[in-house]
Amino acid sequence: MADMQPRDGGPILVGRNVLVVEDESIVSLLIEDMLLELGCATVWLAANVAEALKMVAENHPDVAVLDVNLGREAVYPVAEKLDSIDVPFVFATGYGRAGVDSRWLDRPIIQKPYDTDVLAHSLGTLFRR
Repeated sequence: MADMQPRDGGPILVGRNVLVVEDESIVSLLIEDMLLELGCATVWLAANVAEALKMVAENHPDVAVLDVNLGREAVYPVAEKLDSIDVPFVFATGYGRAGVDSRWLDRPIIQKPYDTDVLAHSLGTLFRR
């Protein structure tokens, strides 16, 4: 759906490159559609920590959306890498704040399921900081 026009309220995301780390393929495709609708230029999808770290090494995302629980592993090694190279990110989890390690509670957290407006607002706050 790369031909979608950006939604109002999301101009801060237009042209941005986004990494999405999500182990559920249907959910990752839904997030990709939302991001493209918001005008993001490129969306890289990773289903596990190893894939995500490889993508970060090969590309430089402007921002990332990180599902906390990736099957049997947690996304925190990706968060640490992104933090070390100053790439902002939001955590996404079905458990809300209770599902995020206390070390990362100062980061934006969105609770699943979420819609395009919630995603746009959360990512937009990262660029306004």
